[in-house]
Amino acid sequence: MSRIFFTSESVTEGHPDKVCDQIADAILDDIYAEEPSSRVAVEVCATTGMVTVFGEVSTHHYADIPAIVRNVIKDIGYNDSSLGFDYKTCAVISSIDEQSPDIAQGVDSASDSDAADEFESQGAGDQGMMFGYACDETEELMPLPITLAHALTQRLTQARKNNEISWLRPDGKSQVTVEYVDGEPVRVDTIVISTQHADTVEHDEIEKEIVEKVINVAIPAKYIDDDTKFYINPTGRFVIGGPAGDSGLTGRKIIVDTYGGFCPHGGGSFSGKDPSKVDRSATYMARYICKNLVASGICRKAQLQVAYAIGMAHPVSVYVNTFGTGIISDEDIAKVVTEVFDMRPRAIIKKLRLDGPVYRKTSNYGHFGRKGFAWEETDLKEAVAEAAKRYQF
Repeated sequence: MSRIFFTSESVTEGHPDKVCDQIADAILDDIYAEEPSSRVAVEVCATTGMVTVFGEVSTHHYADIPAIVRNVIKDIGYNDSSLGFDYKTCAVISSIDEQSPDIAQGVDSASDSDAADEFESQGAGDQGMMFGYACDETEELMPLPITLAHALTQRLTQARKNNEISWLRPDGKSQVTVEYVDGEPVRVDTIVISTQHADTVEHDEIEKEIVEKVINVAIPAKYIDDDTKFYINPTGRFVIGGPAGDSGLTGRKIIVDTYGGFCPHGGGSFSGKDPSKVDRSATYMARYICKNLVASGICRKAQLQVAYAIGMAHPVSVYVNTFGTGIISDEDIAKVVTEVFDMRPRAIIKKLRLDGPVYRKTSNYGHFGRKGFAWEETDLKEAVAEAAKRYQF
């Protein structure tokens, strides 16, 4: 019998890095709502009393960056100077330049094709490799540890905004360790929650309410047993949080954003990038492909790597790993992928409906495993199953 333990983490929307991700994607949404042909690559950093926005944007739309920044911070809940960060008083500094024309010429006109159709006309916005993953551990076809970790941080935010726990503050983190036996998740071994709180509440009350109103609500009882360990605010105090406690930066939570460490990561972050950047769009496509592979029944787990060269429309490589769960070989499943799915950047944008303001809502609690996004649909599972039949003996 094989027994392993695997851990994933999540953070709340008040975590300083997530504050930055949300601001970056709110700026992208504001621009894309008016001009979807814009090129946007926005970075954000935040620290005590200050937010800095910088990057490259090519657009005719005027984005009121200070107003966008302050609205995001207000929505998150940093609305009082006593929290160390306040949307009304924080400084907002911006430094935005245009996209390099050297990059633009490759994106706007793919170098690997002379064809005139729209899908051949756009090249990848950068080189790089992107990964996708899906498995049948959960209804969402996501790994259980990251699914439960996100459930905890979502519940923390819900309990705060609904005032179910009055002393909660915006910053927080969760961590979940799941025990696997022969590859199947059987129980939760350890839960860690660190949450910012008012300085008037005692630690015993924090532990009690987090267990009763967060853990017991967010985690299905079947995964908890007498040996499950809870660590609530292990340092004993977490009053100073958010950008006042730790500086934040866009793209620093890429494992939280994806699969909690179950899948490799190409290194590129998502937030603040328009879909011409394959760091974002091709990673979404890789998730879509893997989810359809698993939903089709041809495998129980699927990991996909796709790689691009800047300025070229077609991927330079496609690699599939089903960890021995496929009903046909991984090599043949890779052929199915290239037959069924169009991985050119313009085709991805159209298929996954990425040419609109859909981005800020992705920036919390994972880009994958949540309803409402086109890359979570399984509309091509029948096409996958049919294509796989050609490789079965």
